[in-house]
Order: sequence, then structure tokens, then C-alpha cells
Amino acid sequence: MLGRIFTVGGYTLLSRLTGFARDIMLAAILGAGPVADAFFVALRLPNHFRAIFAEGAFNAAWVPAYAHVHGEKGEGAAHLFADRIFTLLLASQVVLLIVAWLFMPQAMSLLAPGFSEDAEQRRLAIELTRITFPYLLLITLVTLYGGMLNVMQRFASAAAASIFLNVAMMMTLAVAVWFPTAGHAAAWGVLISGFLQYFLLAGDLALHGGLPRFAPLKLDEDVRGFFKALGPATLGSMGTQVALFADTIIATFLPAGALSALYYADRLNQLPIGVIGIAIGTVLLPEMSKRITANDHDGAMKAQRRAFDFTLLFSVPFVAAFLTVPDEIMRALFARGAFSKADAIAAGGTLAAYAIGLIPFVLIRSAVATFYARKDTATPVRASLSGIAVNVALKVALMGSLAQIGLALATAVGVWTNLLLVLFFAVRRGFLVFDRAWLMSIGKFLLTGIILAAAFWLIARVSGSSLGAMRFHHEVTLVLLAVGGTIVYALAILVLFGRSWLLSLVRS
Repeated sequence: MLGRIFTVGGYTLLSRLTGFARDIMLAAILGAGPVADAFFVALRLPNHFRAIFAEGAFNAAWVPAYAHVHGEKGEGAAHLFADRIFTLLLASQVVLLIVAWLFMPQAMSLLAPGFSEDAEQRRLAIELTRITFPYLLLITLVTLYGGMLNVMQRFASAAAASIFLNVAMMMTLAVAVWFPTAGHAAAWGVLISGFLQYFLLAGDLALHGGLPRFAPLKLDEDVRGFFKALGPATLGSMGTQVALFADTIIATFLPAGALSALYYADRLNQLPIGVIGIAIGTVLLPEMSKRITANDHDGAMKAQRRAFDFTLLFSVPFVAAFLTVPDEIMRALFARGAFSKADAIAAGGTLAAYAIGLIPFVLIRSAVATFYARKDTATPVRASLSGIAVNVALKVALMGSLAQIGLALATAVGVWTNLLLVLFFAVRRGFLVFDRAWLMSIGKFLLTGIILAAAFWLIARVSGSSLGAMRFHHEVTLVLLAVGGTIVYALAILVLFGRSWLLSLVRS
């Protein structure tokens, strides 16, 4: 399990690093103005649908269902099941794509109503979204193929696929002068990446399992069970995405640059979510599904506890950094070209607000795995809907005084509500036990985070006073924060947890 986590996490880290290179190009070329805001709406729309229906709901229902059919009925039945789901999935996505193309102006009025006051920005957003939307169809098929490969214990290609998004966008941005605007260049890069990701996953599956084919539609027991799980999973996956939808809608009414600040802050916040939270959750779900299918419920619970420990171990440094030195991080990474230091400060405040909810962001995927592995996609919906209600109410209350920072803060409070309710339901049903040893471990993680935050604050102050006149002092400060933080955190973990805890975590 640990090896698979590092496989997924390693490729995801490479994806995030190339993503930062992409975002540096975006910041320098697009900046944080009207064209940038139009592109980010065009990027967010298919990404929201992808997160809800593809990587979110579909993956949560598909992986346990496919694992169950594969384990209980054999490879032939699993292939037939995959063929039927593939046929339904492709048909529904083609219909959605046609509807989106035809009614994009109406959709834009709902999703970015603030653009209505600027006819040119609205026209540009509609044009760019029509370019990016077919990406959703391709990524949905990628999710189907990736779930099948994960059940076969093949994680590498699905984890590496998103690297193509960054590479394709950088290639089109490099020749942006050949496009009407840099926003058009970035949008075409998104679409091209969808084809590249599709061919990567399709090739891997064709070599090792066989691609799904069109099959006559038949609502047998397995297909009905899948759709029974898919409905609640869709509602459960909508929690975070509804919050981001609301961010997009509200931010279009805020001054120019608010959407861009949300984007760059979210991109940094997504680094630990993707490399840690999603990577561990991706490996944990098929692992727990296999164990529960074999009636090894104790083993499933131990796997989840181990996943929680790994998640906290790798996440605490990000929380400490994003809360303590967000401005230094933003200035070092993005403050160049069309992206000013004022833009970096705005994005830094937004990042700090997001960081308040980073722990539940990275834990939620592993937390809901105990329900999804049991084909219970309904219970997480109750928690998710409660989180949505808190989130949206706070957005409305905070947007006036705190602008986009208020939107990010509301998202953080909403995801905390979601996680705490999921854990409560899991404990009540006996799927999870908070014993004294684990509570002590959580307390130690909290203390290490406080120590590390103090170290970051001290390093930033010393660096600012002694290196302020240096030309690249923001970049040097970031390097010092990374090196110094690594040393302090390693020592704190060894002192508070001990070498034996680390060894037992790896070997368990």
C-alpha cells in the first residue's frame, strides 16, 4: 500500500511541479485582468463537472462496483459490466456536450453573471468555454479507464495523466502570439491535453486489460447497483464543487483580479490535496474494497488508520507554511511579468484562508472511503449537504467585507463541517475507533505544526531584514524556508513521535 501511495503521489507531485511552471507562465502572460478571469471561468466550468461526475461521483461508485464484480464473478463478467457502463457514459457525455455548446450563453449568465456588465469579457468567456468543454468528455473516459486499472493495482498511468494538461498548456502558451489572445492559447492547450490523457490511459488499458466496447444496454443487477450508488455519490461530490461554483459566481461581481487570486491560491492549496489527500485516497479505496469483500473489516479499518497517519504526517508542513508565510510564497512563485506584488499579496491572503481548511481537504477522501468501500454512497451525502449549507451561508455573509478571502474562508469552514460529520457517522456505525493512542498522535501533530509555524515566521523575518536589498530575495527566502522547515519538522517528528513510530508506520 505504501509503495502504491508513493507511485501515485510521486506522479501527482510531478504533475503539480509542472503545474507550477504552467501557472508561472499563466501569471506572466495573462496576469490577473479581464482576459485571465474569462479564461479561469472557461477552465473552471468543465473542471467542476469533471470533479463532480468523473473523478468524484463516478470514481466513488465505479471502483467498488467494478472491484466487487471482478472479485465475485470473474474477469468476463467484469468486462461485460465495464462495456455497459462505458456505453451509457459515452452517450450521456455526448448529449451533455451538445447541450453545453448550444446553451453556453445561458449557462454563462448563471455561472458568471458579473460578466454581463462587460459584453466583451462575456463573449470571450463563452468562446473559451466552448473550446475547453469537450475536455470533460475525454476526462470522464480517462476516469473510467483509470478506475479499471486501479482495481488491477496499476496506478502509474492514471496518476501521470494530468501532467499532459500542464505540458500542453505550456506549449500553447509558448506560441500564444499565433492565437487571438493568450486566453485562447491556454484554452486550446486544455483541449489538446484531454486527447493526450485519453490516449495514455487507453493504451495502458488496451495492453493490460482490454478496452471497453459498445454493448447492448441491459439494466442487470450490477448496473442497477452501480446507479444506485452513483446518485448519492453525485450529491456527495457536489459539496466542494458547489462551493467553488459559488466562488466563481460571486467573484464575477468583485473587482477584477478576484477570480485570479482565488485561482492561484487554490492552485497552491491543491498541491497537498493532490499529492497527499487524493493519492492516498486513490490507493485506499480499492484496498478497503478488496478487504471488505473478503470480510476483513479489521484490516480495512487498520488500512484507513494508516492512511490518516500518512496524510497528517505529510500535510502539517503545508498548513504551517500557508498560514504563516503565504505572501512570501506567492511573491517568490508568481510576482513577475503581468502579475504584480499587489496581486501576490491578494492571492497570499486567500491562500491563508484556504489553509484553515487544508486538513479536512486532505483527509476527506480517506474518511469517506470506509463508506464507499461498503457501497454506501448515501451517508457521506448528509455530511456534504450540511457542509454546503454552512459554506454558502458564510460566503454571502463574508463576501462584502473580505472579498475573495471571505469566499475561501467560507470554503474552509464548510469542509471542516463535512469532515467532522463524516467521522461522527463512521464512529457511530463502528467503522472507525478513536482510541487513546490515536488521540495522542493527533495532539503531537498539532504541536509539531505549531513548532514549524514558529520556525517559518522566524526565518521569514530574519531573511526579510538581512536579504531585503538582494535582487532575488523572495526566491532565496523561499529556499531558506523549505530547507529550514524540513530540518525543524524532521527533528520535531523524531523527538515527539520517535524513530520506532515512523518504522512501525512504514512496516505496518
